[in-house]
Amino acid sequence: MAAKLRKGDKVVVLAGKDKGTTGEIESVDPKAGKAVVGGVNVAIRHMKQSQTTQGGRTPKAMPIDLSNLALVDGNGKASRVGFREEDGKKVRFFKTTGEAI
Repeated sequence: MAAKLRKGDKVVVLAGKDKGTTGEIESVDPKAGKAVVGGVNVAIRHMKQSQTTQGGRTPKAMPIDLSNLALVDGNGKASRVGFREEDGKKVRFFKTTGEAI
C-alpha cells in the first residue's frame, strides 16, 4: 500500500498527551506503523558523561503511531488523504479540499 504520510509532511496529533499539536514528520517506519514528529511525544533521556560528550538530560522525540496523525491542509485543519491519478501519475490529495499535495 502507498504511504499516506511521508517525511516532511506537516501533521497534527489527533490523540494522546500531545493532542492538537502540530509538527513536521522527521522519519517514518512503515513496518512498525510509527513516525517521529519534531517536538511531539518528547521524552527526556539521561546521557552519561564521557571524554568526548557532555552528560546530562537531553530531550528526544519518540515515535508516535500513524493512526494518531493527520495531515494539515491549506486551511490549517486536519484532513484525511486520498489517492487519484493526474497526468498518468498517482498523487495524494486532501479529502477536505480536494487539493493535491
